[in-house]
Amino acid sequence: MHRWRAMALGLAVLAVVGCAVSTERDVLYQTSTISALLAGLYDGEVTLDELVKHGDLGIGTFDALDGEMVVLDGQVYQVRGDGKVYRPPPETKTPFAAVTCFDADRVLTADGAVAFDDLKVLVDRAAPAKNVPVAIRITGAFARVKTRSVPRQSRPYRRLVEVTENQPTFEFKDVSGVMVGFRCPQYVGGINVPGYHLHFLTADRTGGGHVLELTVETVRIEIDETPALHVALPTGEAFGAARVAGDMAKELRQAER
Repeated sequence: MHRWRAMALGLAVLAVVGCAVSTERDVLYQTSTISALLAGLYDGEVTLDELVKHGDLGIGTFDALDGEMVVLDGQVYQVRGDGKVYRPPPETKTPFAAVTCFDADRVLTADGAVAFDDLKVLVDRAAPAKNVPVAIRITGAFARVKTRSVPRQSRPYRRLVEVTENQPTFEFKDVSGVMVGFRCPQYVGGINVPGYHLHFLTADRTGGGHVLELTVETVRIEIDETPALHVALPTGEAFGAARVAGDMAKELRQAER
């Protein structure tokens, strides 16, 4: 059995490193598109230093698809293919990432054995406007989390669905940590990942990755609606010539599982 409750949030919004206090805080800022990543465009164009000017919470990947990105409180963490967490230098570039200046609009708590699908139901109830992207931060105790990462790639780059066929996976049990990510509307297919896309980081910052499965124990769920979407498209020739034909939705489902 589990229970959850909504709590009122009444916090004064203060300036956060990398995020100016303005109407632009409620923006989901994104570099490149998920379709470009699926097509194998892994060369980074935007530095991490530039990325965190647009948001203090988010997810993404790294130049040459070198692992999974977690942006938390304006700090960037890199979960590489070996499952370990690194702190990449600010000049490191990303080929795809999404961030926002996180100000929770709603806060929930979940207690008990709550699986991933049940967790989605709780968030959907709290944020029923499914055509508006929401940023999510989940902090607390997890009974089980299964994650994956991707190893650094070499040219010529394979499509993402091929890279993830043999992805390393990691299991965490009875662990404290934080998950961050987004629930995006279905209409963003090709631009971002429709539905839920979360990355995990353990409390001691030693492990994490792209979330595949989870069961929570007791967690705090913070939700931030982001009614504006800004996509910064790559400027290189590779993006203009990329092959994004075919069943991209099917490839995305395979790559994300």
